[in-house]
Amino acid sequence: MNHLSSETFKENAKAALADVQLRGALKNATSLFGERRKEAAASLPNWEELRTQARAIKDEVLSDLDRHLEEFVRNAESRGAVVHRARDAAEANSIICGLAKERNARVIVKSKSMTTEETHLNDALEAAGMQVVETDLGEYIIQLAHEPPSHIIAPAIHKTRRQVGELFTAELGMPPTDDIDKMTSTARATLRDRFAAADVGISGVNFAIAETGTLVIVENEGNIRLTTSLPRLHIALMGIEKVIPRFADLDVFLKLLPRSGTGQKLTTYQSFITGVKRSPEDEGPEELHIVLLDNGRSRMLAHPVTRQSLACIRCGACLNACPVYQQVGGHAYGSVYPGPIGAVITPQLMGIEKAAQLPFASSLCGACRDVCPVKIDIPQLLLHLRGEISQRKGGTAERLAFKVWARVMTSPALYKISSITGRVLQRVVSISWNLRPIESKSFHDLWTDD
Repeated sequence: MNHLSSETFKENAKAALADVQLRGALKNATSLFGERRKEAAASLPNWEELRTQARAIKDEVLSDLDRHLEEFVRNAESRGAVVHRARDAAEANSIICGLAKERNARVIVKSKSMTTEETHLNDALEAAGMQVVETDLGEYIIQLAHEPPSHIIAPAIHKTRRQVGELFTAELGMPPTDDIDKMTSTARATLRDRFAAADVGISGVNFAIAETGTLVIVENEGNIRLTTSLPRLHIALMGIEKVIPRFADLDVFLKLLPRSGTGQKLTTYQSFITGVKRSPEDEGPEELHIVLLDNGRSRMLAHPVTRQSLACIRCGACLNACPVYQQVGGHAYGSVYPGPIGAVITPQLMGIEKAAQLPFASSLCGACRDVCPVKIDIPQLLLHLRGEISQRKGGTAERLAFKVWARVMTSPALYKISSITGRVLQRVVSISWNLRPIESKSFHDLWTDD
């Protein structure tokens, strides 16, 4: 499948709406996630209080991000980690490829990471001659299908059981079946050998604790544990917004993230990685490199409205609640970040010119704001971006025309003069061209004209 572009969202969406199988898969999955989220949220009597606390913690970080990052770097390095800074995707990929090349790496295992999808890291590593294997089942499925993820937490949400079975039969030689247990066993057996052969493990980061220099990664399959502990070298790519101040703050986010994402009270595994292992008997890598990625985040941070975009904890709840995403899925957005939050983040990361259609891919119903665990006002952000796009498209002449129009409409004297002038000019033009006056029509007449 060719990767779709954000610049052609309208065409992408039309094609998705015509795909009945896709819409059926989306409806089933998003409805299930949505119901589970409601039940899980209702299990906590202080759910709204936790949302307020989470937003306050994020606001605290984003108001003084440099200081919190410096504290994180200082504590991570004191425990043996090496920290790198990448201004953009190309620099991040270059750093990671360089680290792998220095160690003559041939096989690399990766856990699920939206940030590595954002930088297109797999393409860079493969171009450098290395084999990259996704170890999250959903990511592994779309890697075999040569497709980008369709959802933030469920990359293969758009695929049916039958489609996955056919894919495994074609790519892994599995006997034809649509039995989920057999498909999972096939994938597990294939991936087990890759873990054993891997020279490097690459992960993302859910939270980075400034107080201790700890990386926190949550999952349900156990593949992250193997990715970060079996290979000698572990490389973690994290957006600079992932830092939180204190270890105690984690309690709030570990209650909100799984409930909002999958409807679980807690994910099956929570990995806490603080530096490298101290002795051969310890679990963990001999080397830990952390790459801090900016890639447009500083621009988002600088504006008081767009700053709240960086509070996102990548739970995917807004996608499941969005009536647009439910109908067209993630690929239509042409971005690794789809749905309402993608319509906000993508234009800021890629540039408004390349993703100008996305802020308009919303009904502004507010469902995304209602389910966001950190209370991001996504409709406000969408309207803000729409305003920026309209200003840029208008150009100097159009902006000047609207300023003149506004001045005339707010001044009774100017309005009277312009009306008289307009009637005179209309009369002159009609006489010059021998035109008959245009007959007025009702809205009904205009609508029903052939």
